[in-house]
Amino acid sequence: MRILHTSDWHLGQTFFTKTRKSEHEAFLNWLLALTEKECIDAIIVAGDIFDTGTPPSYARQLYNQFVVDLQRQQCQLVVLGGNHDSVSVLNESRQLLSCLNTHVIASTGIPTEQQVISLHNRQDEVGAILCAIPFIRPRDVLISQAGDSGDDKRRALGEAITAHYQTVYEAALARREAVGKPVPIIATGHLTALGVSQSDSVRDIYIGTLEGFAADGFPPADYIALGHIHRPQKVAKSDHIRYSGSPIPLSFDELKHAKQVNIVDFDNDDNAARISPVEVPVFQPMASHSGTLKSLEQQLSAYAHSEQTVWLSLEVQSQGYLSDLQQRIVAITEPLNAEVLQLRRARQNSAQSSDAVNKETLSELTPTQVFERRLALESFDEDDEAQARKTRISQQFNAIYHSLISEGEAS
Repeated sequence: MRILHTSDWHLGQTFFTKTRKSEHEAFLNWLLALTEKECIDAIIVAGDIFDTGTPPSYARQLYNQFVVDLQRQQCQLVVLGGNHDSVSVLNESRQLLSCLNTHVIASTGIPTEQQVISLHNRQDEVGAILCAIPFIRPRDVLISQAGDSGDDKRRALGEAITAHYQTVYEAALARREAVGKPVPIIATGHLTALGVSQSDSVRDIYIGTLEGFAADGFPPADYIALGHIHRPQKVAKSDHIRYSGSPIPLSFDELKHAKQVNIVDFDNDDNAARISPVEVPVFQPMASHSGTLKSLEQQLSAYAHSEQTVWLSLEVQSQGYLSDLQQRIVAITEPLNAEVLQLRRARQNSAQSSDAVNKETLSELTPTQVFERRLALESFDEDDEAQARKTRISQQFNAIYHSLISEGEAS
């Protein structure tokens, strides 16, 4: 049995006003070719298919076309909802896609038996049992009790998630017993496991209640395919518990690590997972540079003859505030096949930093940075209620902001 584990596609993402359509289209075509070349029996997408709950039409078209194209290869597809995904959006095509050898599990608010899926090999034999667990929304597994403290709520949510995993795993054991063969059991998840390395583009998903899920809360599955963290990595030094990471960089700080998908093999006589990471090609050149204007000019000269336009993040180091910083950067980059998407000033000492902040213009800041600067001026108490209010304000802003971006793309 051969499984391909991927996650966090974020179809429809806008990156500093730039669409990722061509990158995602290239990735999905590459994934189809890889699936055929490696004779993959099933693909597991561990959440965050879309970047927002209201994805633009082209993102839905990419998703649907991939499902159609994949069926020519006799490969099962399992799509799991993430914290960015809308349950209703994923469910609206669930029944139709089920006729195309595709299982969509948008939320845990469904019967347990529907979260257990038999995965078949090319001989149409059951080759593995999947505990198909998407992003777990607290309301689906937990009933809040009046008077609970913050610690009580965190502990209760952690215990509820662990209990849900155990319930689905026991159902998978029963399914394996009915199959009559000791096939491997795979589990999935879309959450933050404790001890993992995140990136700037990852949003915390249990803010105010649960910061991370302990690895010992997972069931003893033969492989656990996780999503939500964009950097590929093992969890708790366990080779069989892995994040595949996102297939394209979703923030400039993700350029430090190559993107990948995981191919997981199970032998007939041994349920031990053999994991083979496959590096995803770079479809859009991106780079991050830091230095003085003089050193940046030297560094960026490498892009004078680039075949493809390079997206840049620049951090300028200077002893004083440069009022004409943007004009200077334009002068440096104009002859190059490069485009500056992010321009920042390096952190300075407190006095200089305060002076620079006072002189910043809106053109140097993203909408999110403007909102964060304004929110920082407000005073919030340290108690749970005040912090929860601060979190709700941030979440409401993010929802409105990404909704406006989606509307702009749709038009």
